Amino acid sequence: MSKVYSLKTVQKMPISLEQAWDFFSKPDNLKDITPSNLGFVIRSKHHGVRMYPGQIIEYTVSPVLGIPLYWMTEITHVQDQRFFVDEQRFGPYSLWHHQHHFTPIDGGVEMTDIVHYKLPMWVLGDIAHGLFVKAQLRQIFAHRFQKTTELFGEWPGQKMDVQFS
Repeated sequence: MSKVYSLKTVQKMPISLEQAWDFFSKPDNLKDITPSNLGFVIRSKHHGVRMYPGQIIEYTVSPVLGIPLYWMTEITHVQDQRFFVDEQRFGPYSLWHHQHHFTPIDGGVEMTDIVHYKLPMWVLGDIAHGLFVKAQLRQIFAHRFQKTTELFGEWPGQKMDVQFS
């Protein structure tokens, strides 16, 4: 049986909670913070402008050898200006549960991502994790950190950190 992995990132941004929520609660903005080499394309036509519980969003993503994979997520929980959760319903992972938390702090907002994920193919999935999946996820979240900094400004002294367990 393969392992359930987790990762956590924390980023501070010098913007208001309202500005952060306005950007991150719009599914169409995800393409702006996703590395272009992943070939990320939103395919759903009726996903709505803002996130809401029960919302289904369909994508294609090409994480390995440029081969497009279908990915469907459901927004399962939303608490306005606090958090939302997306869960994969179909796609490349056996499990993908992604929490997005937003906390007002002095001078801005702190955004925390917590992802629990499991790869298919049992021990082969664990091998793939060690060979490239972990590094690819680190690169994806590093890219998001960089793009978010470009969009909203730099928080003094902050460095990108992805914690895996």
